[in-house]
Amino acid sequence: MEDVVDVSLSTITDFPDDCLVFIFKRLSCESDRRAFGLTCRKWLEIQNQNCHSLQFDCSSTNFMFPLSGTFHKIDTHELHRILTRFPNLKSLSLSGCTELPDSGLKPLQNYGYTLRALHLDCCFKITDNGLSFLATGCPSLTFISLYRCNVTDTGLETLANGCFGLEAANLSYCSFITDHGIRSLVENCSKLTAIRISHCEQITGVGFQHCSENLAYVEAESCKLKPEGISAIVNGVRLKYLNISSLRWTVCGDGLSVIGGGLGTRLRVLNTRLCQTIRDESVEAIAKGCPSLVEWNLAMCHEVRVGGWESIALNCHNLEKLHVNRCRNLCDRGLQALENGCKKLSTLYMNGCPRVSGFAVDLFRLARGDVIVGEENMELPSDFRAIMYPSC
Repeated sequence: MEDVVDVSLSTITDFPDDCLVFIFKRLSCESDRRAFGLTCRKWLEIQNQNCHSLQFDCSSTNFMFPLSGTFHKIDTHELHRILTRFPNLKSLSLSGCTELPDSGLKPLQNYGYTLRALHLDCCFKITDNGLSFLATGCPSLTFISLYRCNVTDTGLETLANGCFGLEAANLSYCSFITDHGIRSLVENCSKLTAIRISHCEQITGVGFQHCSENLAYVEAESCKLKPEGISAIVNGVRLKYLNISSLRWTVCGDGLSVIGGGLGTRLRVLNTRLCQTIRDESVEAIAKGCPSLVEWNLAMCHEVRVGGWESIALNCHNLEKLHVNRCRNLCDRGLQALENGCKKLSTLYMNGCPRVSGFAVDLFRLARGDVIVGEENMELPSDFRAIMYPSC
């Protein structure tokens, strides 16, 4: 008779950890990941160790705990408990935690070492003290969003000195930040690639002098940038995207010629929407000095006249998208110039231009049938969107 081989029975809980991690990482459905952790204590631990992102749903006073589906009131103790449970987080969103105090961020001093992205949008009680905890506990931080937070230059300087690996920062509506804070950030964070300072009324732009040579994306909508501030921003030799729409100042001349002063050669997307003082002189300088422009938004720039449109047609050889919505001084002659030039133009956003006749539009369509004439729609470049909106 053949020898009987005694095979010991094993269960699924006997799987080695590396096999369980392999399985967990290939579960793309959130419900499957939750079910994984409900199997047993060992599998729950595997789940906790490999959870790299966490997002709180704080549209009111509650947040959603993503693995259990239950709701909790956010406070310092609760956040501490979550951080101890998930020790390897790389991305954390606390956006909307309007009642979270500075002390709520203190656990990050002990558990923030692996954190790379932190969202604090609308955390109104977070101040400079809270940023000091990040500076000492999150040395690996590469992205931070402080949208509408009550932080000042002091906090920004502290953050920059501790998190010098920052690559992107959203400071929109941080009304207490000035050029001094911006200077601290751009001088200490040599890897800084993207920054949003929209609606920061105390920033004139001069703080961008000696900025990181990696700076490629700047959003400064509704700011009071001075000509010398714009010049400092454009000095970034790798600048590819610049949004200065709704520029909020009035000086003699529009002061935007500096964009085309020879340093914007890599600029690909320029948004000057609602810069109502921009004139033909600046348009011509930009058209000549920014040969890499692929998209240019001139919507509601009413002072651009025939000379401006002709300079765009003559010099913007790589332009693919042009926004001219509600430009009062775009006329048939200007449209004809665009028709004859800008050979790579594929999309013209044009509506509400009272001096452009239907006949001129029909002629444009006949001559450039490949060009789409449509409603205004300006999307962020995909690479900029990936930097400024990291998934959580």
